[in-house]
Amino acid sequence: MEKRTSFLTSQFRAEETEGRLFIEGYFIKYGVETNLFEDVYEEIDPRSVVRSLKENDIRALFNHDTNLVLGRTANNTLTLTTDEVGLKGSIEINQDDPDAMGAYARVKRGDVPGCSFGFFPLKQEKVKREGGGTKFIMREIDVHEVSPCVFPQYTQTEISARKQDIEAMKKEKLETRKQLLKERLTK
Repeated sequence: MEKRTSFLTSQFRAEETEGRLFIEGYFIKYGVETNLFEDVYEEIDPRSVVRSLKENDIRALFNHDTNLVLGRTANNTLTLTTDEVGLKGSIEINQDDPDAMGAYARVKRGDVPGCSFGFFPLKQEKVKREGGGTKFIMREIDVHEVSPCVFPQYTQTEISARKQDIEAMKKEKLETRKQLLKERLTK
């Protein structure tokens, strides 16, 4: 099982409430089809995160950097809720942490346009699309982190993990083409 990350352009807000600072927004939007690479798509089922929310101590990181922990669910500095739109999060910023304050300032100014989440796929459905291509519907995922991100696109480490998926899809397409060619030659 390979760790995967998914990215979303989302409007995060930097808010101040009663002297406390928060970064808030949706880390996952349900039912939204994301193009991972050529002819391969992914969609997150609304029920996919239920177990993670109950069982996991999910961290809020900045740019997936484990050295920049902004909050966590176990101590309620990260709260995650799910609704019909997606997985919504609120990170309470530690004002004594200069890195957290820097992350807050970047979101507030609009320099950080998106978010991401790290997960392990536990149950997924593979659907062949009309007109070609494949869509994976994530039915259950093990979410372990959420991150406001500078670039809401695949990171280098994610590209290497997704590269294996790409290679498998290319091999499948090649095998299909070979089979069609064999059928034409034997007619």
